[in-house]
Amino acid sequence: MKIAIIGTGNLGLAIAKGLITNNAVTSLYLTKRDISSIEKWDAYKEVTTTSDNREAVVKSDILIFAVQPGHFAGILEEIKELLTEKHIIISTITGFKVPQIAEIVGDDQFIIRAMPNTAIAVGQSMTCLCSNTAGEKRIAIAEAIFNKLGTSLIIPGGQMQAATVICASGIAFWMRLIRATTQGAIQLGFDAKEAQELAMQTCLGAATLVIKSGNHPEAEIDKVTTPKGCTIEGLNEMEHSGLSSSLIKGIVASYQKINSIS
Repeated sequence: MKIAIIGTGNLGLAIAKGLITNNAVTSLYLTKRDISSIEKWDAYKEVTTTSDNREAVVKSDILIFAVQPGHFAGILEEIKELLTEKHIIISTITGFKVPQIAEIVGDDQFIIRAMPNTAIAVGQSMTCLCSNTAGEKRIAIAEAIFNKLGTSLIIPGGQMQAATVICASGIAFWMRLIRATTQGAIQLGFDAKEAQELAMQTCLGAATLVIKSGNHPEAEIDKVTTPKGCTIEGLNEMEHSGLSSSLIKGIVASYQKINSIS
């Protein structure tokens, strides 16, 4: 696949790392206004770095946009005359909806909106996808790309804001939970490195158990909560202090914020 990432900031670079690691490209253009921070990627034979978005568009078939929302419309205006029937537009821009893209480049273009998260750099992103009517013909290609970088799910466009909160912002939410568990482990006597390893691997194990078993989380909780035991004592104390309600309130607050931004 001939892919261009237009806007190689944190997310764009995470996508690039995932694509390179998984050998998912035949050529990869990375663009940025100041390419000094990404020039080292030229060392990969399939990668070209450039500040010229138009060059990247002409040399690529799949265009993944990862620029700041305020710059996106201007970049689309800049490159729209270069778009052909071969091009697939994949936007990762928060708050920029498919109809807004179509208004600039035309609804006949293959337009797909993707919401990955930064775990894409290690091949573990949860990426949600939606498209315009034309894009439905090519969404399987986007699905194949992002399945190489984790897991993807096609959803209605109206759910993309919520998906952004759960999947993209959700990385930060889970990181904070890992940090809190690490701090608790330090208080119980582990050094910082050991504490973080315990927290990380237990988090990974919990997620893997649910994925592999297909069980509801409560079914797995029941397996480790014995009557009058230490696990239920800890869980109840967390719930009394608002663990679940705080998480839900935080998710809803993020959702309200993203809707106000868009």
